[in-house]
Amino acid sequence: MIELDLFEAPGGVPPLPPGVRLLEGFAAPWEPALLTGIEQVVAEAPYRHMITPGGQCMSVAMTNCGSAGWISDRSGYRYTRIDPHSGHPWPTLPESFSTLARQAAEAAGFTGFAPDACLINRYAPGARMSLHQDRDEHDLAAPIVSVSLGLPAVFLLGGLERRARPARLPLSHGDVIVWGGASRMIFHGVAPVAEGLHPGVGRQRINLTLRRAAPA
Repeated sequence: MIELDLFEAPGGVPPLPPGVRLLEGFAAPWEPALLTGIEQVVAEAPYRHMITPGGQCMSVAMTNCGSAGWISDRSGYRYTRIDPHSGHPWPTLPESFSTLARQAAEAAGFTGFAPDACLINRYAPGARMSLHQDRDEHDLAAPIVSVSLGLPAVFLLGGLERRARPARLPLSHGDVIVWGGASRMIFHGVAPVAEGLHPGVGRQRINLTLRRAAPA
């Protein structure tokens, strides 16, 4: 289990467990290509606030691209090849997304990562993501690559059990966090995003989470 003293690290970036790597500013040079890709995806599959199996409306607006998209509704959490709103396949994964993800994963020590799905989350000020595991993917051997754009956020880095008290990891525009291996199933989330205005992205935080959803 991840040690609880991660939470108590004074300021800055806490010690990270094996399999977790923070690449500060790694995606910043990709901003124009990433924002163009996001705009194209959203034009085809608009953001929506999904409903949890328990009937709660998520504060984070979401959409997907790639060969499969993650959805939540009264029936549960799962990947689908069809966007239930449009009845069409999810938009194609932009090349800039997949190339950045491969390079980030390699920089973090995970070679051969080939993402086939990207969940795009839009956080308005006040939106948050509760602690959860990414466990709906078929290929749990592949890492998760998470790209932060826009407003800063606090990433909650928990342990392999929900009761582990999470560390608070500050994330800025362009930061990429990668986790896999022994830490692939960590609980994680995002604290409520503070009010602000990013010069390139506006009054929001956009998070790209790239995964390998289908079997390798």
